[in-house]
Amino acid sequence: MAGFRNANVYVEGKGIIKTSIQFVDGKITSFDDDEKLDSLPENLIVVPGFIDEHIHGANGSDTMYATRKDLENIASSLTQDGVTSFYPTTMSMSLADVKKALNCIASNLDVKGASIKGINVEGPFISVKYCGAQDPKNIIKATKEDIEDLVKTSNDLIRIMTIAYEENGPEIAKCLLDHNIIVSLGHSDCKADIAEEAFNLGANTLTHTYNAMRGIHHRDIGLLGQGLMDDRVYAELICDLHHVSAKAIQLLYRLKGKDKICLITDSMEARFLENGKYALGGQDVFVKDGVATLASGVLAGSVLRMNEAVRNIKNVLNISLTDAIDMATINVARHMKIDNITGSIKLGNNADFAVVDKDLNVYMTIVNGQIVYKK
Repeated sequence: MAGFRNANVYVEGKGIIKTSIQFVDGKITSFDDDEKLDSLPENLIVVPGFIDEHIHGANGSDTMYATRKDLENIASSLTQDGVTSFYPTTMSMSLADVKKALNCIASNLDVKGASIKGINVEGPFISVKYCGAQDPKNIIKATKEDIEDLVKTSNDLIRIMTIAYEENGPEIAKCLLDHNIIVSLGHSDCKADIAEEAFNLGANTLTHTYNAMRGIHHRDIGLLGQGLMDDRVYAELICDLHHVSAKAIQLLYRLKGKDKICLITDSMEARFLENGKYALGGQDVFVKDGVATLASGVLAGSVLRMNEAVRNIKNVLNISLTDAIDMATINVARHMKIDNITGSIKLGNNADFAVVDKDLNVYMTIVNGQIVYKK
């Protein structure tokens, strides 16, 4: 038996309350008191561990070139930010390179640190016009055979894929949905009516909302506008205040509410590292003062830390600590269909916790009942 006695705990449905919490074999088993439990300082709060559904790398390692050692490095380093689950994310490179990355990730799910819950595939089935920091020479249209090949290579671990629906159409979207893969629209020039068709078919996500997509025009509200209007759609958000302005974040919140925003980092290998020259998707990236760009100035992922993202959105929206935390925990868990095991603190869920103060500084991270980071 392990746990905490008379601690501040963010319990699902109750908010932050004073309670003891016990966990056995990696699962939350009780909120009963026991004098054998450990005590925490009064200023600390036990909250659900953060989940990053969209991350390309960290601490000098990139998911596209990952070895087991790289995945261990990423998984371990993320725990500094209170992250307990993540989805390594691929980029637009050759299908051979993508398959190599998928195979490596699928073969190393047991790395220690934050838990790999599946794979996020971002490209190469996207729009050249809205390629962002993805190399346009690698962008292609998908075939059903391509999708089947990637699914097989990943050992059926692809959980979400970004596509430009206007380029790939309903056949590809249906193929993904048939494999229980979440269809996310992004890096896309979709007009509103085409986006609506995709959402009616079952697509339900905007990839890094606002960034690399057709925006709002008063004669066609585009992918962005249609996604903001549709209550079925989850909105990923890079809340580093470089990718999206404070006012745009406030607009997003007005339209989507607190339950459909999923904070992501979209971080690349320079996360946790100094200013300098790095790489992303085979292209040089330059990091200066917390901003990662290509030589052209185009934003290229981020160096955002997840606890910073939660802090930023709390401050920008002036919302409660628990509402901000939800955007990196239960919202993401529901979106990724893992809310039956993680994303909130309730009986039976995994003992995945971040121990933080009111300013989101992380003091301890626990994955499946094991301490994986302690300040």
